[in-house]
Amino acid sequence: MKKIVMLCMLCMPVCGWAADWSLDGNQSTLNFVSVKKGAVGEVHHFNGLQGSIDDGQAKISVDLSSVETGVAIRNERMQSMLFDVSHFATATITADISRLKVAALKPGETLSADLPLTLDLHGMRKDMHADVTVVALADGSLLVSSRAPVIVKAADFGLDAGIEALREVAKLPSIATAVPVTFQLHFSR
Repeated sequence: MKKIVMLCMLCMPVCGWAADWSLDGNQSTLNFVSVKKGAVGEVHHFNGLQGSIDDGQAKISVDLSSVETGVAIRNERMQSMLFDVSHFATATITADISRLKVAALKPGETLSADLPLTLDLHGMRKDMHADVTVVALADGSLLVSSRAPVIVKAADFGLDAGIEALREVAKLPSIATAVPVTFQLHFSR
């Protein structure tokens, strides 16, 4: 009986650990496309991603000061004029993925889902949906990718004034106030 109890106790931490994943920020991407002058599209991304999946709850934190547009002054302007990183340093995406049963996926298996999520950005929260594909990789990790862009509207997060300020300082006739966002997130056990 003591051996059975000891075996159960030894397995408990392993089972708890096996159910959780951590986001590998170096192998993950979060991209968005801005459109200026009505026809000039540019792809940008964030370098600072952290996250986890714990007990079926996914959480991704985006360091908004890590925005990378390919132009240093534009990075600085987006940080201060759009995202206001001195007050809102992080955006957070949360989702309940417990119904997806990702732990049951065998290497090479995939599943697709319309995933409800919540985006907390600039002090405002909005419920949204993402069309995702989840792939179980051979090393036991998961790859979660957008099958279609998620459209984020500036007005939903009080970012309209920031976009207008960017438009004025860059002397542009227009900057789109809705942006498509795509992602590829790599979670390791």
